[in-house]
Amino acid sequence: MKIDAALTTFHLDEVPAAARAIEAQGYDGLFTFEGKGDPFLPLVLAAEHTERVELATAIALAFPRSPMNLAYLGHDLQVQSKGRFILGLGSQIKTHVEKRYSAVWSHPAARMRELVLAVRAIWTCWNEGARLDFRGRFYTHTLMTPIFEPGPSPYGPPRIFLAGVQPRMTEVAGEVADGLLVHPLNSRRFLEASLLPAIGRGLAKSGRARADFAVSCQVIVATGTTADEVAQSRQLARQQLAFYGSTLAYRPVLEAHGWGALQEELHALSKRGEWVAMGERITDEMLDTFAISGLPEELPAKLHARYGGLVERLALISYAGVEGADRARWSTVLQQIRKGA
Repeated sequence: MKIDAALTTFHLDEVPAAARAIEAQGYDGLFTFEGKGDPFLPLVLAAEHTERVELATAIALAFPRSPMNLAYLGHDLQVQSKGRFILGLGSQIKTHVEKRYSAVWSHPAARMRELVLAVRAIWTCWNEGARLDFRGRFYTHTLMTPIFEPGPSPYGPPRIFLAGVQPRMTEVAGEVADGLLVHPLNSRRFLEASLLPAIGRGLAKSGRARADFAVSCQVIVATGTTADEVAQSRQLARQQLAFYGSTLAYRPVLEAHGWGALQEELHALSKRGEWVAMGERITDEMLDTFAISGLPEELPAKLHARYGGLVERLALISYAGVEGADRARWSTVLQQIRKGA
């Protein structure tokens, strides 16, 4: 099992030191996300200042960007990182795509499937010399002149991971992608009942085996160097889970545990800006269903009890500075997680 860490800084001058620290800590990969800044730019610096860790966008928004744009970004980062880049893409929700990015939202699963196929067609053109002739319902790419062609990557094309919560998008990931990025609001029950069967259906369409596909699961980890710090981290985790739970797209995760009605309640509170009250609606049972908490030495057993045998990667989202507070302690924990201890 590989363990990844979030590169949380959006200040580019801080990225080299942060990326080096993640690699030195013993993580297998680091990932950026589409938050307060561009998710690709930090990885250019991370690639320059690391040697071993894999680098991923988890996620970059797909629909505000064209397949050609993503193909260039993916190619350049794959070469810059010497083959360590993973292009992680997500659809986001309609409101953000249309109102924040002024981009087109329609038929998200079908559009995502075609976008991935278009990106791969462009990479095939560059890496294998094939004529670019992609004609789809949403995207058409039929022109590639030598002056705009970067040529083959010595490391081959990057892997593509897709984010999925709903069964259709998850099935698309199984069909056309190399892996699935699981949202932090998740549980073992939801993985087993919904996501893994959908992946299986997609893999069957593409004629691939489960071994050809990787599941990367983000995990909210409420930890700390003391019991008091763990308690404080649990409160922060409640707020984050409440924010996720207020979104209609993530309601299926709540419904898997009989808590579907909570989504409407949290959404109403969010509309009124009652963020603290939202966190109070997350009970201990809910918190312990969707997050992992405890002192560092307690985490490996808890993580493997929930995700062992189901996923190939864990992306830890920690609500404490335990990594920096005691690097040796945290490095040992990472080794135990990786080994299944």
